[in-house]
Amino acid sequence: MDANHFPDDLVQTQAAWNTTYQALTAHQPHDTTALRRRLLLLSVRLWWHPYWQTVPAVPAARSELRHLARAHAVRAV
Repeated sequence: MDANHFPDDLVQTQAAWNTTYQALTAHQPHDTTALRRRLLLLSVRLWWHPYWQTVPAVPAARSELRHLARAHAVRAV
């Protein structure tokens, strides 16, 4: 799967999901209710993004998106 095929908004949403999940799993997260709600909202956006209608192997593409978002986060730090 070529990373260039993912829409920017989809990659950004996955990165936001990763960041929110990390904040929720912190030792003493602040405002867990807001974090859980944000995680749910981002999950829905990821799951129902129109891009998935164009991909023949959705599970593989979802996995590649997660890897891509993690790699971008590592480079950004």
